[in-house]
Amino acid sequence: MNTNLGVVSSPIAARLTTTNMNATNVPGSVDRSGPGCEVCPLSLVKTGVAVRIKQLCAAPAVASRLREIGFCEDQIIRLLTSQTNYICQVCNARLAISAKLAQAIMVEPVLQRVV
Repeated sequence: MNTNLGVVSSPIAARLTTTNMNATNVPGSVDRSGPGCEVCPLSLVKTGVAVRIKQLCAAPAVASRLREIGFCEDQIIRLLTSQTNYICQVCNARLAISAKLAQAIMVEPVLQRVV
């Protein structure tokens, strides 16, 4: 069965749209056979999707400030809205960032466990 990871259509993100979940996987294991381990900017992620931050591609001062407010590498966040500002749930807090910052935060989809 294919599970949609909810990435907005674009040349970069086209490969992130599905992860192949095989019924033959061991319960509780993570399926890594699909293309879901690729990295894209937070600005390309569809709302409601949980992602893991992989890299902050911003000036050192900006990256440091992002880490201070919770946008750290390997942190799992959820994109709540992506209209004028990007509102993310980070550690049970909702934080708004600009579209420019969302482009500088490289993320990967959180792989779902097979139950």
